[in-house]
Amino acid sequence: MDMLSNLDCEATGAPGVLTIDLAALRRNYRRIAEMVAPARAAAVVKADAYGLGARTVAPVLYGEGCRDFFVAQYGEATSLRPSLPQDATLYVLNGLQPGVEADCAGRDIVPVLNSLEQIGRWRSVAQLASRRLPALLQFDTGMSRLGMAAEEAEALATDPALLNGIDVRAIMSHLACADDVEDPHNAAQEQSMLRFEDMFPGVPVSFANSGGAFLGPNYRGALVRPGIALYGARPTDLPVRPMERVMTIEAAVVQTRIVPAGTAVGYAATHVTEGERRLATLALGYADGVLRSLSNRGAFYFDGIRLPILGRVSMDSTIIDISDLPAGTLKLGSLVEWIGPQQSIEDVAEDAGTIPYEILTSIGHRTLRRYR
Repeated sequence: MDMLSNLDCEATGAPGVLTIDLAALRRNYRRIAEMVAPARAAAVVKADAYGLGARTVAPVLYGEGCRDFFVAQYGEATSLRPSLPQDATLYVLNGLQPGVEADCAGRDIVPVLNSLEQIGRWRSVAQLASRRLPALLQFDTGMSRLGMAAEEAEALATDPALLNGIDVRAIMSHLACADDVEDPHNAAQEQSMLRFEDMFPGVPVSFANSGGAFLGPNYRGALVRPGIALYGARPTDLPVRPMERVMTIEAAVVQTRIVPAGTAVGYAATHVTEGERRLATLALGYADGVLRSLSNRGAFYFDGIRLPILGRVSMDSTIIDISDLPAGTLKLGSLVEWIGPQQSIEDVAEDAGTIPYEILTSIGHRTLRRYR
């Protein structure tokens, strides 16, 4: 195990350590950027860079050549703006809530306009400012989440006055099934996107997310928007893992104990020992991202040994079975791996019945963060 992590925990009293490998992050971005060229590779840094710290991650990616950064909410953009040079462009995927348009224009943040109402409000600000304001237009190609329908796109295409004062930097949409390379919905969305492209000839296209980047040139357009792939998770169901692991999470031991057969473990006594067991209580719980659905299903690891979770995960702690380790191996302050070289984030997500996105973005801020 990483002894520096133990020392860090002892110095700060942290319940665990989240280690982020910035060199691996850079290599992941570089690989995608080289693969999608001549399209540009953006970086999706919403939800605090998927839980890994946008104010640290974004400048690192800027140093690797990224100039386009996507967040979901306007507040994320205003928070991140001071951390990036002025030639970096910040885009707000959800567009703007009423009342922040003028502030957005003043900060040189670019909204993604998802409705005719958002377009009208952005057009009004442009007219008041007496200058053209940049924006992306999003169209719905088959996800029914964000973006304008075909009839709204036709209205824009046939009445250019609706876009007066708006500098349309690109049109975009979002793939719903790109993690499954064989899903026919990908091709259906591509055909829908081609129809929108015909309505706006010469306007650049942004279509591919992390999975879409691996679907081939037809999905990439001029600007690709990788997110989860940058942070080391598997973006598609392709058999080869294309990205490097970026993060490791270790949990600190609070106490160890020996319990006899018939001992109830955790809330609601959902586990009862069948024989004498050695247990360890860890200082991470569901408030730190160890989802409650991992109760009696998930595991931690130490030196290649699987240590199953027993009973329900608590808010601030998790109980594991350490009987397969030699007695005395773990003590107060020892660290055991939750996510890392012995157990991938995909493994954890499968045990939890969810996806790596939820695991990443659920990581709490009580763990000590180490960037290397």
